[in-house]
Amino acid sequence: MTTPWNVSDFEALARENLTQMAYDYYAGGAEDEITLRENREAFRRRFLRYRVLVDVEKRDTTTTVLGHELPFPVILAPTSMHKLAHPEGEVETARGAAAIGALMTLSSISTVPMEEVASAVPARRWFQLYCYAERSVTEMLVRRAYEAGYTALVVTVDVPILGRRERDFRNLFTLPEGVRLANFEFPKTGAGDHGSALTTWVATLQTPTLNWDDLAWLRSLAPLPMILKGIVRGDDALRAVDLGVEGIWVSNHGGRQLDTSIASLDALPEVAEAVRGRAAIILDGGVRRGTDVLKAIALGADAVAVGRPQLWGLAAEGANGVRRVLEMLRDEFSLAMALAGCRNLDEITPDLLA
Repeated sequence: MTTPWNVSDFEALARENLTQMAYDYYAGGAEDEITLRENREAFRRRFLRYRVLVDVEKRDTTTTVLGHELPFPVILAPTSMHKLAHPEGEVETARGAAAIGALMTLSSISTVPMEEVASAVPARRWFQLYCYAERSVTEMLVRRAYEAGYTALVVTVDVPILGRRERDFRNLFTLPEGVRLANFEFPKTGAGDHGSALTTWVATLQTPTLNWDDLAWLRSLAPLPMILKGIVRGDDALRAVDLGVEGIWVSNHGGRQLDTSIASLDALPEVAEAVRGRAAIILDGGVRRGTDVLKAIALGADAVAVGRPQLWGLAAEGANGVRRVLEMLRDEFSLAMALAGCRNLDEITPDLLA
């Protein structure tokens, strides 16, 4: 394949450039990968009831999320260890996002220091945070993110303990020579008891005791808007906004945590009903087409985030691949708006879905 025409084509190109271990780390899910597949099936189950005889010659795809004006409602989700896909790692991803004006969310598990990513590319960016058993590690990460100019804190709340990712066990996943977790020190030991040194190390840092009372402490660390990532229930979303959280990120961690958990898109309507416009809503999980973006907006999302697609673009063509993946989704979304009879995001309403 020489010319990718859609995101799935980019995955095929990326696979040619990735080791089996790296591909499985990016592509895999938890246990039987049922939720991984359901994230895509949830979009396929919903059909569009398009409008006709609407003048759609001019369409406005712009939106605003937490004060950020976006050219289209697609951002980059936090994904880890980009140097598995490209020698420049997260810096190259940031270049691709900046080229099209997209917002990037940098993972804590970055293979380039957060300061280096921030200084390399003047662009809008958020920082994703895992909370660690050693509170000083969490405090260090938040302080550095704020000082480096990240404009929101995306707190991942669905990983009290790491999910069982069996592809990584089978591959005896370890970091390749020259790749490290750049925001903190990762001991270069061999494979862990279950074949994954990374899994073993992360398990020593994560805290299963994180709870709602800890949000006040997290907010005290820096004056940044807070987004909770990993919400799939309306009651959890309501509790979060009652505590002043500015953003709800509907996500099941790309099917990488609790297998057989609800698909993100299926969880979205209940969350949107609970939030009722009091916080920004972002959705990830299975977004591969512009019609997927349209469906998510119709069900209450303010924007969608893509995780694996950015990695496929990065592995295939570096920054240019990241940009092209985003362009594909932007152009497909604009086309879907036209064919559905929508001139702007306000006209993308629930009645479009069957």
